[in-house]
Amino acid sequence: MGTGIIGTGVSGLYAAQLGLQTTEHNIANANTPGYTRQRTIQESNPGLLTGAGFLGQGTHVATIERVYSRFLTEQVVGSQSSASELDSYYAQIRQIDNLLADPNAGLSPALQDFFDSVAQLAAKPSDLPSRQAMISTAEALSARYQSLGSQLAQMNDGINGEIKASVADINSYAEQIASLNQQIGLAQVASGQPANDLLDSRDQLILELNRLIRAKTTSNSDGSVNVYIGSGQQLVVGSQAVALATMSSAADPSRVVVALKSAASTQEMPEKLLKGGALGGLLAFRSESLDRASRDLGRNAASLALTFNAQSALGQDLSGRSLLSPAGFESALFDVSAPAVIANANNPAGSPSVSATFVTLPFSGNFYTDLGNSDYRLTSDGINATLTRLSDNKQWSGATLKDVNDALLLDSQGFTLAPAGVLPAGASYLIQPTRDAARNLSVNRVLAADPGLIPAAGPIRSAAGANNTGAATISAASIGPGYPAAVAPLLPLPFIMEYQGGNLQGFPAGAQVAVDGVIVPLAPGGIVPYKSGATMTIVGSVPPSGVSFSIAGLPNNGDRFFIDLNPAAVADGRNALALGQLQIQDTMSGKTASFQEAYAQLVSEAGSKTRQLQVTSDAQQAILAQAQASRESLSGVNLDEEAANLIRYQQAYQAAAKAMQIGSSLFDTILQIAAG
Repeated sequence: MGTGIIGTGVSGLYAAQLGLQTTEHNIANANTPGYTRQRTIQESNPGLLTGAGFLGQGTHVATIERVYSRFLTEQVVGSQSSASELDSYYAQIRQIDNLLADPNAGLSPALQDFFDSVAQLAAKPSDLPSRQAMISTAEALSARYQSLGSQLAQMNDGINGEIKASVADINSYAEQIASLNQQIGLAQVASGQPANDLLDSRDQLILELNRLIRAKTTSNSDGSVNVYIGSGQQLVVGSQAVALATMSSAADPSRVVVALKSAASTQEMPEKLLKGGALGGLLAFRSESLDRASRDLGRNAASLALTFNAQSALGQDLSGRSLLSPAGFESALFDVSAPAVIANANNPAGSPSVSATFVTLPFSGNFYTDLGNSDYRLTSDGINATLTRLSDNKQWSGATLKDVNDALLLDSQGFTLAPAGVLPAGASYLIQPTRDAARNLSVNRVLAADPGLIPAAGPIRSAAGANNTGAATISAASIGPGYPAAVAPLLPLPFIMEYQGGNLQGFPAGAQVAVDGVIVPLAPGGIVPYKSGATMTIVGSVPPSGVSFSIAGLPNNGDRFFIDLNPAAVADGRNALALGQLQIQDTMSGKTASFQEAYAQLVSEAGSKTRQLQVTSDAQQAILAQAQASRESLSGVNLDEEAANLIRYQQAYQAAAKAMQIGSSLFDTILQIAAG
């Protein structure tokens, strides 16, 4: 009997000791990240059959287990991945929002200052200080574009660096998880018991991995886990880690991309597969917001330069030079880089070099561009070349690049491609019409050195005859892009129109004349019916454009009206006035937005996206906090509870020791009886 009592007491003493040690372990790790509360699981020892029935033989600790819920842990891991992605995205886009919306460093003040100086020049076209002021504000404006474009480019470089650092950390976590898989497998096979602390360490590494990229896990029978990213790409398989790598994109060497490394090759991974975590946030920010902001800013810069230069070409400088007297005429105020075309690094040998140029600007009352806010990809299957707009996958196809350009004539994207031939199968090119336009914008050095070259005047003037007896007046002649061709049939100037019997006569046989935009046939003698107030255009291009004017009122027979060159027009600011009007005209997006409106939309989109991410990030942080609280309520260490357990196990230990003491006393009594 004494042996049974002592054995039972020893089992209780040992169980209480393990309970005390487990409780002390919980208390010691109360603040250890990723630690899961542990508890002892006691079971009764098999009873001993006696004549009076089964006699209990004490207890034993079957195992020490983690108080763990896979479901709650996966909730925390998933919430952490989403929260890290949103935080990363928000931290980056907030920089763009602050950059573009800054009232002092943003683009709007510089645009306003520039067009204010153009207005001053229109008021004082012969004033050299006004001309110099326009050059100075143009240089300040181009510097502002360059600064904004360069800062966006620097953000792209920063993203490249962060991607490399994130991939290095992901590889480190993968190696550590693989190592723990091996340790856990060996420990559990050797003992038959769960390696609790190693399991906690692995769970914490998986959580840290999800801070960088969304990862899914599956369990193996040996206690190891497999880790997958993207659409199922293996990162950890048992005790083996598969390394990720970074490399320059084959399509665009300026972009660092993530690749999957194998013994045979390193394969670039599509960015759309890399979701979640800080890395997913960086990639999403770059493709959705940073690239778009760079393109939109560049589109604004290119549209300003192209439309301003096109309108400048319709003017006349302080020395009387214009397109009608081209020697020494320098009209372009801004220099802007051509659309970039990047050949894919994997193109077949012998693939030609492809280039792109901006199209001649369309004109409808004012010049405007059809440039969009997308990049394009040009590919060939050996039969057809296909141009794809990457923002919405719209395509234009043809057997040759000339055929593609012909298709673009019906749906202009603001650029054309060269050469016109056939591309080999497998050739691919990335076309970036506006990506770098802002940081490459500059002021023409020739005009900057001589402000007198600014074409502020109009090259053509109109006048009513001094001896006219009627009440009709002629407006100042306005110039469209086809005016040099329109003037050619009228030479030598001045060109004289005479009113006779309800008609204007004197138009030469080679001229085309449009009345309110409709070309009218010339009657013999160059006669056009007179219509008071109608806009008449001596046409040099289609749609009708050239030299336009209107005659209003009632003329008398014999009244004459003149179109002539505009020599010594130092006080003429008509073209400067037209240049100033570009500020309020729709010059962008297929003549649907002005410079300021397009930039305001860019700022608004960045601000809206920033606020959206801030709200979404705060909401996701709340979800993460709730998931962590749910997990902690089950698996976290409660010091009050552990203190109570210490007392409980202490009392159990003391009671077991007392039982052993009683058993020893009974055994001594039996020995004394036997000895007596």
